[in-house]
Amino acid sequence: MNRSRVSPLRAAWIPASLMIVAVLAGHASAADGAVAAAQPLTWRQLIEYGGWLMYVLGAMSVAALALVVYLFAVVRPGQVTPALLSRELADKIGAGALDDARRVAEFKPCALSSVILSVLDYMRQVPEADPLMLKDVAQGEGTRQADLIQGRAQYLLDIAAIAPMVGLLGTVVGMVKAFGAVASDIASAKPIVLAAGVSQALVTTEAGLVIAIPAMMFYAYFRRRASRTVAQLESVTAELLALLQAKRV
Repeated sequence: MNRSRVSPLRAAWIPASLMIVAVLAGHASAADGAVAAAQPLTWRQLIEYGGWLMYVLGAMSVAALALVVYLFAVVRPGQVTPALLSRELADKIGAGALDDARRVAEFKPCALSSVILSVLDYMRQVPEADPLMLKDVAQGEGTRQADLIQGRAQYLLDIAAIAPMVGLLGTVVGMVKAFGAVASDIASAKPIVLAAGVSQALVTTEAGLVIAIPAMMFYAYFRRRASRTVAQLESVTAELLALLQAKRV
């Protein structure tokens, strides 16, 4: 079981990490070759070229990776609507043991448990509640849980939108410095020095895009995965609600 969860995660973020390393290292080598011999640059030199905004982009990349790991763990049917929990709730509700169903739901906190507990709480407060009211209560809590499930992936979209802007800001700052140095001493300015300065300034934009593209791809994946998970939550909730209503007739 653990191996099946780890393999898709490794298949997702390890190639993305290697792509980031290869692209940035290749770009840095090209920038360095414009000034001196073509030698690979260290990460410290990359950060020096990009400036303090590289730390911001590095923090965003770590946050994106942490979100991907977290979403792989929580946005799945086994976490939202566990099969064992669904069967136990169906058995307890079908037998009319609502107190036992409550204890089962409280023992396994998840989105499905939250929806069922909201319905059972309402039934305890209003014993003769209309079946339509029970459906409204389930839909209200189900909508809240769906927003929680789908909203987690929204952070990846935020990172995908902000990272290129941060990278572009770093490039603009770097180019201003490069042209400012030329303007201050135009007599000794050399085209190769200017080209190297502009190339080094582009490191932040490249880093921002390398972070944003995988983040956007993972967002699209988890958005579809969240939609399927929410649809399954609605299906299981409808079945359990039908059992509850049948017992009240």
